[in-house]
Amino acid sequence: MTTDLAKFAADRGIKYFMISFTDLFGGQRAKLVPAQAIGDMQEEGAGFAGFATYLDMTPAHPDMLAVPDPASVIQLPWKPEVAWVAANPVMEGEEVDQAPRNVLRRLIAAAAAKGLHVKTGVEAEFFLLTPSGEEISDPYDIAAKPCYDQQAVMRRYDVVREICDYMLDMGWGPYQNDHEDANGQFEMNWEFDDALATADKHSFFKFMVKSVAESHGLRATFMPKPIEGLTGNGCHTHISVWDAPGAASKTNAFAAEIGEGPTAELGLSAQGSAFLGGIMQHAQAMAAITNPTVNSYKRLNAPVTASGATWAPNTVTWTGNNRTHMVRVPGPGRFELRLPDGAANPYLLQAVIIAAGLSGVTTNADPGKRYDIDMYAEGHKVRGAAKLPLNMLDALRAFDRDKALKAAMGEAFSAAFLKLKHEEWNSFVSHFSRWEQVHTLDI
Repeated sequence: MTTDLAKFAADRGIKYFMISFTDLFGGQRAKLVPAQAIGDMQEEGAGFAGFATYLDMTPAHPDMLAVPDPASVIQLPWKPEVAWVAANPVMEGEEVDQAPRNVLRRLIAAAAAKGLHVKTGVEAEFFLLTPSGEEISDPYDIAAKPCYDQQAVMRRYDVVREICDYMLDMGWGPYQNDHEDANGQFEMNWEFDDALATADKHSFFKFMVKSVAESHGLRATFMPKPIEGLTGNGCHTHISVWDAPGAASKTNAFAAEIGEGPTAELGLSAQGSAFLGGIMQHAQAMAAITNPTVNSYKRLNAPVTASGATWAPNTVTWTGNNRTHMVRVPGPGRFELRLPDGAANPYLLQAVIIAAGLSGVTTNADPGKRYDIDMYAEGHKVRGAAKLPLNMLDALRAFDRDKALKAAMGEAFSAAFLKLKHEEWNSFVSHFSRWEQVHTLDI
């Protein structure tokens, strides 16, 4: 049943709608629309100049209209007179193929046509820093192993409680909050959901965490590696496939009786194994989307951190309940992809998982050998497993070579993404850094 946004506003005392879309770089773009004007906007959309955002457009392109999806509407818990609603970009009556939410919606439809309904949960880690972003906000958070630090989480209780209260009020089913492995780092978990719902919640979560942090005089960041020497921000994603979307789902297609074989011993069905196989086969190319910034590779290829472990993979391997690999299967019926980081675009993250998984199901892909070793201590013993990209350029090249994944994500999207990300890489390598001055001034 479609929500009437004008009625939603009248019933809840909403004065403004924030019509929001997400660009190729994960930036959230919005227009603040008075509730009195939402009737026309619900049908026609709010107008944007696509070139002014990170989309592959020019100033000559016509208006891009962001058409709100009423099913996604959320009343801001910290400013109840405003409601946020995710939108689908349209231009001259046609959906904008490169727009991330449209990419995801198309892949969800493709999966549904095969009877596959992907559900996911994300673990979005973040740091609470000083307003300048240069220091951890809590001067007492200095433990060598700060993970689950009781005192540290309570010193930031007001921020964590406020965010968790909002998730409770919104019905997200939050179930745990903790101080993570780096000083100043936190994680908050809520229940898994259909891929589009998870992506919308993930987008809103980032917006909410930053907004609440700012109201407390702090700065929240999901940057993959904001502090040198500390564990980075991951965005581990738990994946399963069901027989129907939403509350109608009854059967987990990934779940199976414990049997013989590398995946069956872990309670993962043949279909789950093939979906995992697709993830493994496309992992190097996926990294361009799951780890989309220059900074991402300072997390993936980091030296040992202050806590003793990076908690990030650098090799394309999978295992059982073991956090040192790219994929772990912690229990029957699901697996955890530990590759993504905090910079991942919430919509493209879900889209590329579905694209790679569908490829695996279609080809009955073999996930390869299961490794039940500590990759941090014994990874050198693994022979033949692919390495994850060393930098953003390697990742972009891997994505460009993976014709099947590019086609699944959509040629228009893939071309736009590669063009803009290569421009970003060129901007980075042309930048003169302090490192160059320190190390090569006298060479």
